Amino acid sequence: MGLIRGFKYNLAGLRLGLTTPKLLMMGLVRLGAMVAVTIIGMVLALTYHDALMSALWQRPESLWWIWLWYLASWLLAVVLVGMSVIVGYLVAQVLFSVLIMDLMSRHTEQIATGREVPPPPMGKLRWLVFLVGQEVPRAILPILIGLVLMAVGWLTPLGPILAVASSLAAAVFMAWDSTDLVPARRLEPFRRRWGRLTGNIGFHLGFGIWFLIPVLNLLFLSFAPVGGTLFAIESAGEKGE
Repeated sequence: MGLIRGFKYNLAGLRLGLTTPKLLMMGLVRLGAMVAVTIIGMVLALTYHDALMSALWQRPESLWWIWLWYLASWLLAVVLVGMSVIVGYLVAQVLFSVLIMDLMSRHTEQIATGREVPPPPMGKLRWLVFLVGQEVPRAILPILIGLVLMAVGWLTPLGPILAVASSLAAAVFMAWDSTDLVPARRLEPFRRRWGRLTGNIGFHLGFGIWFLIPVLNLLFLSFAPVGGTLFAIESAGEKGE
């Protein structure tokens, strides 16, 4: 039940984001930042592909092995592109998107409740540092750990299982990155916010499933703060009439 609810909330957030001019503008800015950084990462990854492939395995002369070498080269390119997308998301998130996410969340709160609970009184730089700091436990560390597990999986028989598990875990934490915006802005204790995640794993998995669909995931990631804020507000019983 929670899985389907999370699936629908992300879709509802995207629908609201695409039909609200201010949210649409901020979402497109966030999308543009992620796409630009991702493309730069992909270009760099593919630029060094040949050198890395040569270091891992020199091209064989035998026709019996050359086909396997080409297959390995193609798989390496796929892995490099996939990792560049994830790293590009993290870089864009830290450098550009955390502030946009906060603005999108606050505007969604105004739409849903007719009011906005402002952030705590602090300077703009300190507030930006606070927002970036929230990304460490919510997205950066979990995704980096997932990348390490995926890399380890390539070297062990558990590779397919670890690849699926790390992808699902990344989806959950990226979903939490959106649903935690309102509680973090209100300075709720981290233990309570963590409990909200662990008590709604199914919901967050359903919310984050959209992030595992290639290409489409960039669109859903761009507008995820809208659906995440709607969930946080409804959970707190603050939704307007």
